Amino acid sequence: MNVNTTLSKTVIISGASSGIGLVTSKLFLERGWRVFDLSRRGSNLPGIRHVYCDFSEDKRCEAAIEQVVREAGHIDVCICNAGMGISGAVEFTNIADAKHLMDVNFFGVIRLVQAVLPIMRAHRSGKIIFTSSMAAILPVPYQALYSASKAAVNALALSLQNEVRAYGIRIACLLPGDVHTNFTEARKKSSNGGEIYTKMNKAVEKMEKDELNGIEADKMAYYLLKIAQQNKPWVFYIYGCQYRFFYFLHRALPTSLVNWLEGKVYD
Repeated sequence: MNVNTTLSKTVIISGASSGIGLVTSKLFLERGWRVFDLSRRGSNLPGIRHVYCDFSEDKRCEAAIEQVVREAGHIDVCICNAGMGISGAVEFTNIADAKHLMDVNFFGVIRLVQAVLPIMRAHRSGKIIFTSSMAAILPVPYQALYSASKAAVNALALSLQNEVRAYGIRIACLLPGDVHTNFTEARKKSSNGGEIYTKMNKAVEKMEKDELNGIEADKMAYYLLKIAQQNKPWVFYIYGCQYRFFYFLHRALPTSLVNWLEGKVYD
């Protein structure tokens, strides 16, 4: 690996111990960034600094950012990438599981944003990039909680951009479709209610097959780097022609029709 030793910019990446986050951290390092992995299970890879962070705990997030600032002095880009998934019928989803997912995927993002913003405001610059999902726009049946958490992230990004624009801070979301990572294997699956929702298991199997045959994580990493390097990024980025086509249908056709078509995909 050829690493540029002139580390002039600092990026923190949540959930960089695996998947998109890990590949992205390696790419930023290759391009000369100083990289911090904020996660629970990560370890110090050559050139990448691991800082323990549990995004379900306020104090852990604050302490992690304080440590990064002590070591790097500033934060140029924050990539909020940590997340988890659960699948199953809404009716039979355990509320504790649903709360935990929202705590990681949404409130964990808020905790990290709240810890990072004072640093960026002081420098009157910075970018915060969220790893969202096409499921935020086209919610997936039997993955309703995950879809809802990413829709909440999209709404957060739009509101936040108008709040922090005056301080030179930019907000962006990358909305990938199916990506081939260990996220599929790590998803918590419930088959409760399968005797009632008879299409559920088949739908989840199709969803996982699409993910296993999906976009490779390195392509997402390059896209995140591209966003980080832009002076004035857009709020939303959709990767891939087919997903841009789906987004066009979402904008052009009645919502009920698009939602029906989405349901037929998983019948």
